[in-house]
This record gives sequence, C-alpha cells and structure tokens, in this order.
Amino acid sequence: MSFVLLSVLCSVLVSVLLKLARRSGLDVGQMVAWNYLLAGALVLLTMQPALAPLHQRGAPWPALAGLGVLLPIIFLALGASVRHAGIVRSDVAQRLSLLLSLLAAFVLFGQALTTTKAAGIALGLAALAALVWRNTPEARAEGAAAWLYPLAVFAGFGAIDILFKQVAAAGVPLGTSLLAMFALSLVVAFALLSVRVARGLARLDLRSLGAGLLLGLFNFGNILFYLRAHRALPHDPALVFASMNLGVVALGTVVGVLGFRERLSGINVAGLALAVVAIGLLARG
Repeated sequence: MSFVLLSVLCSVLVSVLLKLARRSGLDVGQMVAWNYLLAGALVLLTMQPALAPLHQRGAPWPALAGLGVLLPIIFLALGASVRHAGIVRSDVAQRLSLLLSLLAAFVLFGQALTTTKAAGIALGLAALAALVWRNTPEARAEGAAAWLYPLAVFAGFGAIDILFKQVAAAGVPLGTSLLAMFALSLVVAFALLSVRVARGLARLDLRSLGAGLLLGLFNFGNILFYLRAHRALPHDPALVFASMNLGVVALGTVVGVLGFRERLSGINVAGLALAVVAIGLLARG
C-alpha cells in the first residue's frame, strides 16, 4: 500500500502547489507548460516507450490529439478551481469525474449496469451537487467561478478518462501513449503561453519554471506510483482504486481545511460523505 500512499501524496501536492502559486507570484500557465516537459522526459527515462505503435495503421491519433489539447486546458482549469473553490472541492470533483467514464462505458461500450454501480453513480452525482453548493459571503464574492471551475474539472477529467480508455483499447502501450500525450500537451501549453506573452499578459521567469518542473515531478509521480500499486496488487484492483480515490479525498480535505482554512458548509460535508460512499460502492461494483 506504500505505492498508493505515495500516489495520493503526489496528487494532493499538485493541488497544494497550484494553491500556493498565486500568493507566491507564480504563473500557472508557465508551470503547466514546464510540467509537461519534465513529465515527458521522465516517461522517456523510466518507461523507455517504443514509438513504433504510433506509426501503425489504426493508431488512435484523434483520441491522442484530443488528450493533447484537453490535458493542459483542464490543468489550467484545475488551477483556477483550486484558487476559487479550494483544494477540497477541486480534488473531490476530479475524483468524481470517474462517473462520466462509467456512464460512457454503459452507454457507448455496452457494459452491464449493476445495481451497486447505479447506486454509486447516483450518490456520486448528488455528492458533486452538494460539494459545489456554496452560499457564503466568500462564495458570493467569487461569483460563478466558485462552482463553474469545479464542474469544469469534473467534466474535463471525465472526458480525458474516456479518451484515455479509447487509446488503451487501440492497443497502444501505456508508456507510448503517455509520451505522445505529454508531447502534444507541451506544444499546446507553450502555444497558449506564447499568446499570453505576445499580448503582454505574462512574462517568462525562472521561479515559474522551477515550480513547473516540481509540478511535473508530482504529476508524473502520481501516475507512476498508481501504476506500481496496481502491479504490486494485481489481484485486487478494487482495493487500489478505492484506496487511491478515498485517500485523495481524505488527505485533500485535511490539507484544505487545516492547512488553508477552507470553510465547508453542512451541505458540503454531506457531499464529502456521499462521495466516500459512492467511491466505495463503485469499487465494490
């Protein structure tokens, strides 16, 4: 279970770094761009992926291109969600995005819908609604951003998971697909950054570069340790799945509430409880 704990820690550290970016004067757009440079380099060093599957007939380039565009955009949305809605809501919204990929499995791929999974999906959607509900002076000051960005994170990561499943179904090895996604994301992220620099909205600086490389280390660590957890427990994927998602929800809540004094209403707390039950049901189902 040590790999699961390390993956959970890396996942929450990504949110913490995004939370600290604004108060530290760091540019999140630059951080996201440099993150993909290091993450791609680490994939090359640790996984040594073959490029031949990308040249074969039937290679899933539309799905890979979609991931290359979505990944940096949703990463930016995650940064905005952490800033406006907090670590707790953003991490839970990201974890509940698995509901969309499950719905796609039932609707698009013909997977059987069990009673347990249906209950988990229903509770997960209720949890999401409760978590984005904010009726406090701080939330009213933030405006629609307090609930729009978490919903964007939920929808975006759900779409990413669906596209990733399409890439996996095409038979592309994991390391190869990660390298292609990170390379395409790097191009898109720097294109977005170049537009902001040309308009005078951003300036390249070494501090944002350093923070971006650290972000890439945590981002890649999250993926690497999650994969190693599955290899260490090959006969118990539900345990890895549940431990990972519940761990991120639990640690993200502790860090958000105690470390950054994020306020949760009674409805938000009920949403957290529903999210925990939903993840448990989905893992069991």
